[in-house]
Amino acid sequence: MEKDKVIRGLEELRKEKKKNFDQSVDLLINLKEFDIKKDSVNLFLALPHKIREISVAAFLNKKSPVVTTIIKEEFDRYKDKKKAKAVSKSYDFFIASANLMPQVATVFGRFLGPQGKMPSPQLGIVTDESEAKLKEIIARYEKIVRVKSKEPSLKLCIGKESMKDEEIAENVIHAYNMILNALPKKKENVRSVMIKFTMSKPVRIE
Repeated sequence: MEKDKVIRGLEELRKEKKKNFDQSVDLLINLKEFDIKKDSVNLFLALPHKIREISVAAFLNKKSPVVTTIIKEEFDRYKDKKKAKAVSKSYDFFIASANLMPQVATVFGRFLGPQGKMPSPQLGIVTDESEAKLKEIIARYEKIVRVKSKEPSLKLCIGKESMKDEEIAENVIHAYNMILNALPKKKENVRSVMIKFTMSKPVRIE
């Protein structure tokens, strides 16, 4: 995919009357020859540029000044299902120290699992609780987007209207290449690629 095509698409989108909020920029990849039952895409993509502000909570051995922390000694209070459910909905992502994962799974798993928020080796397991490492992990989450195929079309947020066109284009190209690599027939599975703002019509870029 050529960066110029993406930037021309963004220029087209920006011709529309500006809304009174910072719209999301969505990437739409319409698929063909893709069987939802047999083929699936389930990825966490780390984009080159930050796409949003997020809220993160951590299950750690000690309190941290850089992230909302739930320590092991506090787990008992979340055996109350209402409290566990409430905290699971209060944050976008959760991270956890590796040695606490069995207890996290026991106490919070039934609520975090269905929401796709359970810390995993792929994303969210902490082996070093230093402030620097926690900041690094949280910064990575600000660039993370999850892609999961539920229909023969993939839609993902890859930026905000307020971002520079170059940054959005780099996020688009990176996401597209990663998804393309995950498709069983690669480019043969792609019918079309479009971008849109929250309130705009899509513009085709591929």
